[in-house]
Amino acid sequence: LLIAANELFDAIPIRQFVKTPQGFRERVVSLDGDDELIFTAGVAGIDPDLLPPQPERQALGTIFEYSPAREAVMAALCERLQANSGTALIIDYGHMVSGYGDTMQALRMHEYDPVLAHPGEADLTSHVDFESLVKTATANGVHVNGCLHQGDFLYGLGLKERGQALAATATPDQTLAIAEAINRLAGEGAGKMGELFKVLAVSSPALHLLPFRALD
Repeated sequence: LLIAANELFDAIPIRQFVKTPQGFRERVVSLDGDDELIFTAGVAGIDPDLLPPQPERQALGTIFEYSPAREAVMAALCERLQANSGTALIIDYGHMVSGYGDTMQALRMHEYDPVLAHPGEADLTSHVDFESLVKTATANGVHVNGCLHQGDFLYGLGLKERGQALAATATPDQTLAIAEAINRLAGEGAGKMGELFKVLAVSSPALHLLPFRALD
């Protein structure tokens, strides 16, 4: 079985918790005096064991994101891999280490939009916590092949050499287009995917797949 999950987990709902004088409380949506949607702190807290290190050093208003739904989907993928044998390749934007920060955003008509501005009319998304996915896979007995930045993954598969081979018979305009495409997919910085996107591979039974560096 081969599962390819490209930008799947970023679309799965998250829960947000905001630091208040009473500790981290769930961030909820409410109405202000003008009946406009706003974020506010609810009464529900979070298990301190789920927080990244040093929560006491975080400033008031700091956001922590947690997604039980993502963990459930990851667990379901792992169960399927164990039942049928195979590998799942997960590609998404996110971070390799769990941390603090508000990554939720809305996209409407191919442009960024305030998250609460057009409910039901904009796509909501957030960055994927790959450390959480790795922990879920490990807890479910599935082998973690490794996790890489997309740029390292693509170059490890031979992106540079492939680009050179294509450019060898290309026109100058095509050569420029090839270079720009490689830079967009594997480069770092604003508007590029090489560092922001991560690639995780998990397998059952255990495999050692290039170009990954095993995490266990």
